[in-house]
Amino acid sequence: METLLSPSTLLTPLRGTRSRPTLAVTVSPRSTVSSCAALKKPQQQAAALSAASSSHGDSAGGASRSWASFLHHGLAAAALSLAISLAPAPAPAAASEFDVLNDGPPVDSYVVDDAGVLSRVTKSDVKRIARDLEERKNIRLNFITVRKLTSKADAFEYADQVLEKWYPTIEEGSNKGIVVLVTSQKEGAVTGGPAFIKAVGDEILDATVSENLPVLATDEKYNEAIFSTARRLAAAIEGLPDTGGPSFKENKRESNFKTKEETEEKRGQFTLVVGGLLVIAFVVPMAQYYAYISKK
Repeated sequence: METLLSPSTLLTPLRGTRSRPTLAVTVSPRSTVSSCAALKKPQQQAAALSAASSSHGDSAGGASRSWASFLHHGLAAAALSLAISLAPAPAPAAASEFDVLNDGPPVDSYVVDDAGVLSRVTKSDVKRIARDLEERKNIRLNFITVRKLTSKADAFEYADQVLEKWYPTIEEGSNKGIVVLVTSQKEGAVTGGPAFIKAVGDEILDATVSENLPVLATDEKYNEAIFSTARRLAAAIEGLPDTGGPSFKENKRESNFKTKEETEEKRGQFTLVVGGLLVIAFVVPMAQYYAYISKK
């Protein structure tokens, strides 16, 4: 007997049998791209992290280098400013003997202190004496101090040069007097025109040059040298008694050399000592050797 099977029965699974599910993997282009992107993302993150760390290291290194450079420049600037602050200030340029010549006579001070050895009190006192003398006797005194002379041999030549430079004609320099003090050479000079020389007198001029200026300058009493010279010249011009001046002191120093008698005495003592030492040096070893031989 034939059994007719319908197509539906053929497609129906048998009873008692279970159908195993089939795993179907469907790969789409989107899933492939997303999976590749997912794989590349960690790599990109790692590269970004490494780049960030390297850039941070470079920035840190650059910052450290910039700080080191800033610190270096700062220390250099501080050292330079410290050296400038500690450096001695340049000394003001002092007038030379040539500047004294070219500047001409002082208008109101009567004093040209090129050496810088006079005090304010001395300048004021000398100015008062010279101004009174000029007002009452019509004779002008100019006082000059210089450290050293390079153009002239001594103070007298320089004083004559100053007189000729400041007062070129006889009429201008007749009643003018020049007093020069050279501190390094410890000497001075006084010169002037005919009226000045006549009013002072040769005796006072010689005494001033040989006593007041050199004696006090030797002791480095420059203020007293100029002031005493001004007083002495003014007194002579006014016809007053001579004020006098200092004189060289004879300092007797004790000699360190011994006299002839002391030398002879010391020589005799030295000869006696040396002779005794020679006798001991020769006699004692010989006596010891003789004693050693006699025992044998």
